Amino acid sequence: MTDEARLARHRRLWEADHRHLWHPFTQMQDWLGEEPLIVDAGDGPYLVDTLGNRYLDGVSSLWCNVHGHRVPEIDDAVRAQLGRIAHSTLLGLASTASIECAEALAAVVPRGLTRVFFSDAGATAVEIALKMAYQHHQLRGDAGRSEFVALRGGYHGDTIGAVSVGGIDLFHRMFAPLLFPVHHAPQPYCYRCPLAKEWPGCAMACADEVEKVFAERPGKIAALVLEPVMQGADGMIAQPPGYVRRMREICDRHGALLVCDEVATGFGRTGTMFAVEQEGVVPDILTVAKGITGGYLPLAATVTTERIFESFLGPYDSKRTFFHGHTYAGNPLACAAATASIRLMRERKVIEGLPAKIAALGRALEPARALEHVGEVRQRGLMVGIELVRDRGTKEEYAYALRAGHRVVLEARRHGAIIRPLGNVVVLMPPLALSEGQLVELAGIARSAIEQVTARI
Repeated sequence: MTDEARLARHRRLWEADHRHLWHPFTQMQDWLGEEPLIVDAGDGPYLVDTLGNRYLDGVSSLWCNVHGHRVPEIDDAVRAQLGRIAHSTLLGLASTASIECAEALAAVVPRGLTRVFFSDAGATAVEIALKMAYQHHQLRGDAGRSEFVALRGGYHGDTIGAVSVGGIDLFHRMFAPLLFPVHHAPQPYCYRCPLAKEWPGCAMACADEVEKVFAERPGKIAALVLEPVMQGADGMIAQPPGYVRRMREICDRHGALLVCDEVATGFGRTGTMFAVEQEGVVPDILTVAKGITGGYLPLAATVTTERIFESFLGPYDSKRTFFHGHTYAGNPLACAAATASIRLMRERKVIEGLPAKIAALGRALEPARALEHVGEVRQRGLMVGIELVRDRGTKEEYAYALRAGHRVVLEARRHGAIIRPLGNVVVLMPPLALSEGQLVELAGIARSAIEQVTARI
């Protein structure tokens, strides 16, 4: 394609986007005044735009890509499945692809989680977990357990139940009249502690606040919903060591279930296959999505223990059935991609190779930590949040209207990397397949972009 033809195609797509598309989490008035970057192709760790420019995919195409783009083994698995069937329902029928995928998933989740309920997105996986937790207690005769505990700063998706247990005011406040009540406890945000304490002298006072909620509502709490190790969407808020273990102990003491939302943290993002493994915790319910298919197709799963599954068993006329389902639950194409991705993680020893990559990224981030307008760099595995501040000494934030994070993202594009802002936090969350050299390059681009932007605002 000639440069002229490429530019004409880019302009046609640009105009069509502005005529028809409504983008998620995007102020469309700003969007309509800007030229969009239009992704046209992928190539390993790179995204390629309609003008032929290549960018490191520094956020895994929204935290879901694992092995890079156009992976032959996953491509072949999806093509092979297309040669059989693209979709059939799991309501009243079984399917080869969904059985094989459930078997592969059950082999890698924490021991004791055995039952897989498929859906199509992280939010639906969380909705299912909430309904399962509630109905589990009802079916066991513990009808008083109808309430949920969650953390401030939590994000679990954008459906009504998921928003109810979410805790990001910017995203969720508008919808408050539509939500069911949830007890929100302070988040473990050590850099800006909501309790005005300091780690480690605080003795994890934020965990004590969670237990207070349970103590004040004896026999009422059905479950605690938690993003383990790292709260993603609120700015990569890293939890102190031992926090997830404390949450497990609190739930056990008070007879509640622990729901761990690993939609973002699962499949190697924090350095282990699942984040809960770092503290030897097995949740009662685990939710996964994003990385499950390697970033290929929409698929989610809510995985539970046999104890929870058995609560729903009974004669047909007992009506103990879990009356919930999704049209594309267990879609064969998505399941084929997921099975291939999980197999690749084993064959390529992806988890075993992460420590060296995590260490290389950590070293490469050191220059960013020293920047005048970087308050904190938070890293768990290959999940990174770089918090920008106007004043490092006082932790004064940049005004929302300045769009500091967004400006850094635009600058990074000019240097060849796609990253994302969460307010004043710059997020790096690359595919696990990036080499050590590519991770160092990504960190360098982020540092340079931050340095250049903060010098101007």
